[in-house]
Amino acid sequence: MPTPAPASPLPTIEDVRAAAARLHGHAHRTPVLRSATADARTGASFFFKCENLQRMGAFKFRGAFNAIAKLDPAQRRAGVVAFSSGNHAQAIALAARELGSTAVIVMPADAPAAKLAATRGYGAEVVTYERLRESREAIAQRLADERGLTLIPPFDHDDVIAGQGTAALELFEDAGELDALFMPLGGGGLLSGSLLAAEAMSPRCAVFGVEPAAGDDGRQSLRSGGIVTIGVPETIADGAMTTHLGERTFPIIQRLARDVVAVDDDALILAMRFFAERMKIVVEPTGCLGAAGAFAEAFRWQGKRIGVILSGGNVDLGRYAGWLAGS
Repeated sequence: MPTPAPASPLPTIEDVRAAAARLHGHAHRTPVLRSATADARTGASFFFKCENLQRMGAFKFRGAFNAIAKLDPAQRRAGVVAFSSGNHAQAIALAARELGSTAVIVMPADAPAAKLAATRGYGAEVVTYERLRESREAIAQRLADERGLTLIPPFDHDDVIAGQGTAALELFEDAGELDALFMPLGGGGLLSGSLLAAEAMSPRCAVFGVEPAAGDDGRQSLRSGGIVTIGVPETIADGAMTTHLGERTFPIIQRLARDVVAVDDDALILAMRFFAERMKIVVEPTGCLGAAGAFAEAFRWQGKRIGVILSGGNVDLGRYAGWLAGS
C-alpha cells in the first residue's frame, strides 16, 4: 500500500541552510579527504566527507543540536528524551549539555560499551531496554509523558533531517558538484537531508543510500512504493539496525534518491581495514556503509566524481581490533 502524503510540508533546502547557520561555531566543519589508492583501484575520483571526525564522533551531532536549539526556553529547561543505538544518543546528550538542557536516552542493553559509556559521560541518564523484546519508541514516549520531556527521535523529525543535511551541504561547498554521492541509510535522516542539499547544489548528482544486506527495508520500500517494515536485522552496522524508514524521510527519499543499494558485513570489514591502513582513520561499521556501496558500484562511475559520507567513528575498540585482525 502506498505511503500516505505527509500532513505538513516537508523540510526544504532553506531549512538545511538555516540549520547550517545555527550550527556555525558549534559543529566541526569536518574535512573532505582524498585517497590516491581508492581512485587508482576504482578508476573514479573519491571525496570522503569525514563525519567520523565530528564532535562526539558522528554526523548525528548536527541534527541533535539543531533540534534542541529550536526548542523554546521552557522545553529546554524540562529536558529531552531520545532513543538510539548509540550515535544519536551521544549527540543528544552532548547537544543538551551544550544548550543548558538535560537528556534521558533509551538505549539497547547490547549497544557497544563505548557508546553507552560516552552517552553517560556527556551527562545523560541512560535507560536500557531489550532490543528484541521491547519497543524503544514506547519506552521513550512513556518517559516523555511522565516527565514532561520533549521527544527527539533519531531520524523522523524535520529539524533532525535539516541538521543532518548540513554535512552534504558542506561537502558540495568544499568539493564542488559531484556525479554520485553515497552514504549510510538507517532511518533516512542523513539521506533525506543530503538529498535536499544535492538537489539545490548539484542537481545532476545521483544520490544513493546504502544499507546492510540483512536489513534492506529502504530498498524494499523504494521498490514497493511504500514504507516496508522488517524485523531487527543482524549486522555489525549497529547504527543501521532500523526496521523501517520514517514517515518524514521516506517521501523525500522516494522523490529524490537514485536508488538504495545493500552490502554485506564482509564488505564493511574490508572498508574498515582500508580506512585504517590507507587513510589512517577509524570508521565504524555503519560509517563504512556509504564507502562499501560506492566501492561496489564504482565500475558504473569510471572517470566520475564520487562523494562518500563517512558517518561516524564510534566503535568498541575490542570488536574493532578483531575485525581488523580477521577474527
